Order: sequence, then C-alpha cells, then structure tokens
Amino acid sequence: MYGRVQRVVLGLMLMAVLVFVPGCGRREEAHATPAPAPAGPAMKPAPATPIHTKRLELGGATWDPEWDKVVELAIPPAMLSRQVPRDVRRFCPRFYDLDEADKRAFWAYFFQALAGAEAGLVPTTRVRHTEPEVAVIDKVSGRAVRSEGLLQLTYEDQQRYGCNFDWEHDKVLKADDPEKTILDPENNLECGIKILQNQIINQHKPLLSSSGYWSTLRPGTPSYQVFAKQMTNVPLACRAKR
Repeated sequence: MYGRVQRVVLGLMLMAVLVFVPGCGRREEAHATPAPAPAGPAMKPAPATPIHTKRLELGGATWDPEWDKVVELAIPPAMLSRQVPRDVRRFCPRFYDLDEADKRAFWAYFFQALAGAEAGLVPTTRVRHTEPEVAVIDKVSGRAVRSEGLLQLTYEDQQRYGCNFDWEHDKVLKADDPEKTILDPENNLECGIKILQNQIINQHKPLLSSSGYWSTLRPGTPSYQVFAKQMTNVPLACRAKR
C-alpha cells in the first residue's frame, strides 16, 4: 500500500518538473505545423492561337504556357469586372457571364494573340519605325525609339506606366540580348497589361480604339486584320451559346 502511494507521489512530482521545464512550450511552438500559404487566383490554360499552332507544325518561336500564368496573375480586378468596355464581346460574347478563372484565361489568350500580331511570338523582336509620327527620340534612352519584345514596347513606357524596364542595365547589352529587362517576357507582358488597363479602365476607351497604344487594336488597319485572325480560337467559355 505504502509503495503504491510513494510511486504515485513520485509520478506527480515528475509531471510537475516536466510542466515547468523552461523553454518546453517554445520548443513545441517551433515544431508546430506552419499555416498554409494563401492560394492564388483560380487559373485555366488558354487555347493556342493560329500562329502558335502553325509554328508548332513548321518550327520556330511558340507561346510559352508559363506566359499564360504571367498574364493571368497580373490581370487587375478592374479587368475582370463590368468596367471592361462592351466591345470585348466582339471576341468574347459571354465575357460578363464568365467566372474569374475563365476571364483570366480569355485575357491570357488575348495577349497571346497580341504578341503573335506584334512580334510573331518572338520575345527578342525589335523594330525601328520610320513613319514621322513615331520616328522620334526615346526620352529615356536618348536614342531613336524602337518597339521591343513580345508586345513591342519602349523604354518610355517605364515612365508612363511604371513598367519594370531598366535602361541603365540594358544599355551595355547587345540589342537583342534576352537578358535585357525590356525583352524579358514577364516584364513585357506585365507592362502591356498596365498599358491596356490605362486605356480601357482609366481612360474609359474601347478595347478597339483608333487612338489605342497598339496599331493592331485599331480597326480598319492592315495590322488589325492580322490580330483579328489570331482571335479566332478564343476559350470555349467565351463563345455564345446556341
């Protein structure tokens, strides 16, 4: 009887020591399971544009599926809302009825088509225009303006739209060096989204405007016809129900 009591007392004393061991609680916290990272927006893959499909058959530059993710993650909430101008229905009749993931997929397809019309899907494309209205000096580089990258942008867009271009870094590299910040697909595409957001959300202009940034989005021009041909395979969710 006495032995059992003694063992119980000793057990209680041992438990008390363990409870009050300094740092015991902290060690348990250190081994606690970390909270899961917040999930990103729902995304869906965009279909292939005709130029992408043709390049797969013939060889040459194609659209990288990772660029879909770049576009879909960068699309601001306003471009998923009813603030988007009505002429978006020319390409996506059901745009306003789509869920967020399908809207992001539409924009990924849209920028794939734009990159196809502007640069043939080649990230290192550079063009110097000779037309008087565009043959001017770039205020950032101090050189003749050249349109560069997937969406044919300029260093001045860094100042105008807050794009992630760094002329001081790029000026020592070769003209078509893929390490240039303006030729980086992610930088170029994110900048293009900012430009389009400024046009259709901030300025309340149509998606297709004669005063838009890209000539490929100006109806009635030869370059618009090139763009329109690339918009013939929009995501299935966009298409009007029969």
